[in-house]
Amino acid sequence: MKKTLLGGLMMAVAMLSGFTTMAQNKLVINADQGKTQISRHIYGHFSEHLGRCIYGGIWVGPDSEIENINGYRTDVFEALKALDIPNLRWPGGCFADEYHWTDGIGPRSERPKMINTHWGGVTEDNSFGTHEFFGFVEMLDTEPYITGNVGSGSVEEMSKWVEYINFDGVSPMADLRKKNGREEPWQIKYWGVGNESWGCGGNMTPEYYANEYRRYATFARDYPGAKLYKIAGGANSTDYNWTEVLMQKIPLHMMDAMSLHYYTIPGNWRDKGSSTDFDKEEYLTTLQKAAFMDQLLTNHETRMDKYDPNKRVKLIVDEWGTWYDVEPNTNPGFLYQQNTLRDAFVAAITLNIFNQHADRVHMANLAQTVNVLQALILTEDEKMLLTPTYHVFDLYKPHMDATLLPSYLTSDKVKAGDTEMDALNVSSSLSDDGTVNISIANVDPENAIDLEVFLHGTDAKEVTGRYLTAPALNSHNSFDDNDVVSIEAFDDFKWNKDVLDVKVPAKSVIVLRVK
Repeated sequence: MKKTLLGGLMMAVAMLSGFTTMAQNKLVINADQGKTQISRHIYGHFSEHLGRCIYGGIWVGPDSEIENINGYRTDVFEALKALDIPNLRWPGGCFADEYHWTDGIGPRSERPKMINTHWGGVTEDNSFGTHEFFGFVEMLDTEPYITGNVGSGSVEEMSKWVEYINFDGVSPMADLRKKNGREEPWQIKYWGVGNESWGCGGNMTPEYYANEYRRYATFARDYPGAKLYKIAGGANSTDYNWTEVLMQKIPLHMMDAMSLHYYTIPGNWRDKGSSTDFDKEEYLTTLQKAAFMDQLLTNHETRMDKYDPNKRVKLIVDEWGTWYDVEPNTNPGFLYQQNTLRDAFVAAITLNIFNQHADRVHMANLAQTVNVLQALILTEDEKMLLTPTYHVFDLYKPHMDATLLPSYLTSDKVKAGDTEMDALNVSSSLSDDGTVNISIANVDPENAIDLEVFLHGTDAKEVTGRYLTAPALNSHNSFDDNDVVSIEAFDDFKWNKDVLDVKVPAKSVIVLRVK
């Protein structure tokens, strides 16, 4: 539904409800007009061989003194399992285009070592490879998303990896898989043909990559029971020409989706800013840059619509999140940063935007799962904590596979210096059982907001809520105090016929469920 029509509906509702003038903060939701499903894969994650994401984060090895299940950290596994993550991307990232999969199979003691040239120059011992990754996603009951090596690999290498993973029959690669202890194929679906081919994946032009994609994708075979969902390496942020060229040069039947990468950086690439030391203006600047995701998606989608008006080719935002200067006294190549309430707002705003673009956005992957950039989880030896970002993903779980509901919002503004933005950011959906899910972020650091929610097309009467807030914008969990930022029950609302009056606390993220 167009905003103009929703605006008219909102005015009519206000008049019918006895309002002669409209208050500033109103949300109109039409629960009987949803058409687009919000793919659960929008709530996906990313695990690269970078810093301590894999080693020390997900994998400690079966001989570690840290509690583990066959080498996988027990605490990290349990936290991700509780989050019901829909997919996990691996092995990169930039690492994917220097990763040769045959180095990561067979007895671990016999696997060759390599140098991780992109991330810290550390030794990669390949003890976490194909079998270890698939073992983890099987434990989690989540979908794997593999990124193949185009930058330094070959068509033959990628083709054989697909065969090794997916073919259920007699062939050299299937026989090798069986020799390495896996009788049945994994039959994976999601397959990325290269990563950041415009940069660390080969510094290619879009025209050159489009030709390479066509060649690699041709030999990334479908096998019985294992049809690949092929993802072309898409644009860096606002490189709209890259999208235009790929849509022109790659036949639509050869790709199911293309990727997009966008990072929220308060400063610039040389001086990104601190993860914990920031003022109100820098806080709002960060959130403004996160909210740019809406315009970014619209601009790429406009170019895709020219060639694919039926939206068959999807967008996969497989790297997104905040990127700050690394924490003091840590390896700059490990990209380790703290995670505050500010990051929770970046996550909430971004996920709301993905929901709104669910007709084109099929998947997204937060960068990254453990110990890297805007992580869900941080670890230090045997200690583990959940970040504010983790809690936002927990709050937003009801949106997964729900139906996007058309809505219209008017909001107060929040301002610091020359920076101004809407105080409220929302999305709403309808679950299969008829429950309406409403996610509301109030980014105003000082002021609670009285929000009137007009809910139409449902006879639901019961309302429950949970929310996230903290004493300060830079509040964060630490290994000494891991409960500074956590989810609490929320009940500061009143239900009156089809109007829900909500007192939205300052600096909070709320999810209401109306049944």
